[in-house]
Amino acid sequence: MEFLFFVIGAFFGSFYLVIGTRLPLKENVITGRSRCDSCKNILKWYELIPIISFLIQGGKCRNCHKKITLSHLFIEISSGILFLIGYLKYGISYSLIIYLVLISLSLLIIVSDFKYMIILDSPLIISSIIIMIVKYLNYGMHSLLISIISGLGLFLTMFIIKLIGDKLFKRESLGGGDIKLCFVIGLSIGYRLGLIALIFASFLALPYALAQNYLNKKNELPYGPFLIVATTIIYFFLHKFVNLLIFFF
Repeated sequence: MEFLFFVIGAFFGSFYLVIGTRLPLKENVITGRSRCDSCKNILKWYELIPIISFLIQGGKCRNCHKKITLSHLFIEISSGILFLIGYLKYGISYSLIIYLVLISLSLLIIVSDFKYMIILDSPLIISSIIIMIVKYLNYGMHSLLISIISGLGLFLTMFIIKLIGDKLFKRESLGGGDIKLCFVIGLSIGYRLGLIALIFASFLALPYALAQNYLNKKNELPYGPFLIVATTIIYFFLHKFVNLLIFFF
């Protein structure tokens, strides 16, 4: 089972890479054939095996021999390991499903937001639906309603922060995708832990922001990846963060 979860995770990681890079360009990711980004050559099935194809081909396209970015290998390996870790911690359970949803969303947002500064709506909608179904089946309607209210509360909180930021900086301070993402965050971990995720994400983003400002003179950065990674960490160590809330409140 451990090996199976790693393999499934690697395949999903490869799929998320395709979605994150092509869906923002309005390309068809369901029926469209996979191809080399450099020469546009349609890839054979044996060129699409996660990790193995990359290693056998020496990290290059078989047709044009251009180097394939290491991000492909990194995403596939990371996804496999994260799926495996989730199985080892939760086993086959409802908690595992929510964890895998958050991991999947993390990988998708990391790819699309760092590359295009875009958080896609469709993964957010699908993730929300899956989490709501799991909450209903596992905890019942009352818990689901509380989760939905938490999601809406965090969404509104982030929207107010955006309005204040726009007023202060005289420009757009937060993207719409970050605000929509907050609904998923509140839905999955609740309002109070969602607020902690917002603060935690700021600390995670700080080193990257300083490096970007120093090296590239950029004062814009994708906030979504740090938000969803912070949320996933909080969900994974949920009891520790709940105890932290109890300690403070």
